[in-house]
Amino acid sequence: MPSAPEKVFRRLLDLMLKKEMDAVADLWAADGTAEFPFAAGDAPRRLTGREEVRGYLAGYPELLDVREVAALTVRPTEDADTAVIEWTAEGRAVRTGERYRLDYVVVLTVREEQITVYRDYWSPLATARAAGRLPELIASLDRDDVS
Repeated sequence: MPSAPEKVFRRLLDLMLKKEMDAVADLWAADGTAEFPFAAGDAPRRLTGREEVRGYLAGYPELLDVREVAALTVRPTEDADTAVIEWTAEGRAVRTGERYRLDYVVVLTVREEQITVYRDYWSPLATARAAGRLPELIASLDRDDVS
């Protein structure tokens, strides 16, 4: 029987594959967070609340067309509400039409079947390259106002 985090994450993936980003955002608790410790350039490092997550996800299907989850491993933790999830997405970059394959590691905590913490460790370079946005990422790194 899948754990609560695994059930929620599998639902998230199903909705992403269907491009139902509002429904993905609805999986978050009203005050849940999404954290991206490796974010670079203009990408946010932390989103607080379901509505910030919704705003962030709104344009995702225009960047990356996720077509398949090529690998998925769920690792339970001592806390039944938290799991470490390794997964691989395959699809096409909307801008270039090029195929891509990206790996992610997510630490997911859920309460009452809603995401309270989603900590996503991904490569900003690999993602920018896959999305055809590497020049924009590099340019944003050169600006003085980026911390």
